[in-house]
Amino acid sequence: METTLQTKVGPHQRLVLVLACTAQAMVGLDIGIVNVALPSIQRDLGVSQGSLQWVVVAYGLLLGGFLLVGGRMTDLLGRRRILLAGLGLFTAASLTAGLAQHIGVLIAARGLQGLGGALIAPAVLSLLAVTFREGRERNRALGIAGAVAGVGGTEGVVASGLIAGGPGWRWAFFINVPTGLALIALAIACLAADEPRGRSGRLNVAGASTVTGGLLTFVYALHHASIHGWTSAGTLAWFIAAAVVMAVYVWSEKRSPAPLVPARALRNRTLVAANLTALLAFGAFFSFIFLGSLLMQQELGFSPTRTGLAWLATTATGFGVSWAAGRLAAAVGVRRLLVTGLTLLTVGVVWLTRVPAGADYLTDLLPTFLIAGVAVGILGPSLQIGALSGVTESESGLASGLIETMREIGAAAGIAAVSTVLVAGTGLDGFHTAFAAIGMLAGLGAITAATGFRRGT
Repeated sequence: METTLQTKVGPHQRLVLVLACTAQAMVGLDIGIVNVALPSIQRDLGVSQGSLQWVVVAYGLLLGGFLLVGGRMTDLLGRRRILLAGLGLFTAASLTAGLAQHIGVLIAARGLQGLGGALIAPAVLSLLAVTFREGRERNRALGIAGAVAGVGGTEGVVASGLIAGGPGWRWAFFINVPTGLALIALAIACLAADEPRGRSGRLNVAGASTVTGGLLTFVYALHHASIHGWTSAGTLAWFIAAAVVMAVYVWSEKRSPAPLVPARALRNRTLVAANLTALLAFGAFFSFIFLGSLLMQQELGFSPTRTGLAWLATTATGFGVSWAAGRLAAAVGVRRLLVTGLTLLTVGVVWLTRVPAGADYLTDLLPTFLIAGVAVGILGPSLQIGALSGVTESESGLASGLIETMREIGAAAGIAAVSTVLVAGTGLDGFHTAFAAIGMLAGLGAITAATGFRRGT
């Protein structure tokens, strides 16, 4: 029985919630915090466009590739221990990125940030799962945490625009240093020491190595496809390599006495439905942020600062709605909330398929940004609640790692697919077609939620 964190109730619950949400915000923020600042980085470091893209890719690649292993390590080695390791690595990497004078150093530091984030994200969700009782209490906590996770992409774009137009791109990384140090101090002060693990606390090294390698290869294949096309020889080779490595992972899992993902987890219908829905939902939402930012700067002539501020409508709306979503989950059900959120996102994105040249922000863009805010405010907490429903404490880290992995893989796949559609078109018509593709992705997510979750869930 894991009881150490259960005793930290009352005031400690609030401290754990603050710790979890702030850490999750820091990881989520860095997904998009360099997007608008990329031209400034390119100019200051004198790098090519081909090298520049790795400033974004390196973070997402290692974050998405190691989340599942990070979640399992959380269960086996302890939540406090893994959280502190992740925070320490993320903080040190952020300082290195801010001080970087060469693109290679910056890319390496971004990769280490992603690795640190892969330890932090499942650890904080697992902390919430064992600190708050399942039901109304946990739903409220996950509602707040889900809001932070859901609007993390837009928060990053807002911050990127303001930083690029203000103190400079290096502060996109320096800001993490005091935040990370404060979180380390808070974690040491408010989290009880992890209980010793017995023989059951073993990591399936073969499974961990192959699933991480497979995920890394798959994410890179998606990135390669967005640049070279889905049918190029290189892209197909990377996808085949990913499939081979994942097949080896499945083979090793079946023969392992301590599988990375126990078979009973895959028999949890709610957990599986939550992960499939998350794959599609976050694929649609992060593609929407990516495409919307390009539309404003490339077609509508928005400055980086104005582009960042434009996303405040989505961020503020999403955070506000999430509070209600966390409370409604028990009364309305996760299934209905997810179908509603994804339907709204579909409607909002389809609105942009007719955005005119010289569009006005208030009449042509703001309605979609507000609808998207409502949608992600519903989706963020609902997916986390669904993923952790009925999961034992000893596997809460695994469940957290799975849902976070689907979030990152979905985002990478969605952006890669949308980039291909955009490149195939021309000008504003290309954007219209790409927004229609995102609408189809969100609509498929609504269907998956409606059919995957049991009625009444």
